[in-house]
Amino acid sequence: MSDSKDANKGNGAQAAANAGEANAPQMGILGQYLKDLSFENPNAPTSLAMQEGQPQINIGVNVNANQLGENDFEVTLEIEAKAEHEEKVVFNVEMTYCGIFRLTNIPEEAMGAVLLVECPRMIFPFARRILADATRDGGFPPLMLDPIDFGAMYAQRMAAAQAEAEGKATT
Repeated sequence: MSDSKDANKGNGAQAAANAGEANAPQMGILGQYLKDLSFENPNAPTSLAMQEGQPQINIGVNVNANQLGENDFEVTLEIEAKAEHEEKVVFNVEMTYCGIFRLTNIPEEAMGAVLLVECPRMIFPFARRILADATRDGGFPPLMLDPIDFGAMYAQRMAAAQAEAEGKATT
């Protein structure tokens, strides 16, 4: 008889574990895609010739998120890379790469960090490869971006939003 009590305890524990899994935070990628890509080589073919010195490369990155449905979000990773040499543009690349994510059971206070840190971290390697291919196909060495600290970007964004809110509160 003690065996059936132990079995019932096991079933109860299993049911509790299954209920816990059903309420666990989950993130899934439904799709990812290149939304926009622009590569400019305005001074070709002279820009392709060997030049003395390295070009100055400026890189800008921005992340945004839009809610598509109850649990579905489009996360947009915008990257711009502009190379200049002796005040002439060598190349300019602008790219918008997106992922569609389904987020369930994410606490509201963590939603911003998930959308603006974890989601772009997952799609960044694909965007990085496209950027490298575009610069290589444009006649230049592939531009290989270093990993991006999306956590630091998010912290800066939150600090700027807080400073703006405090500035409005004092006026």
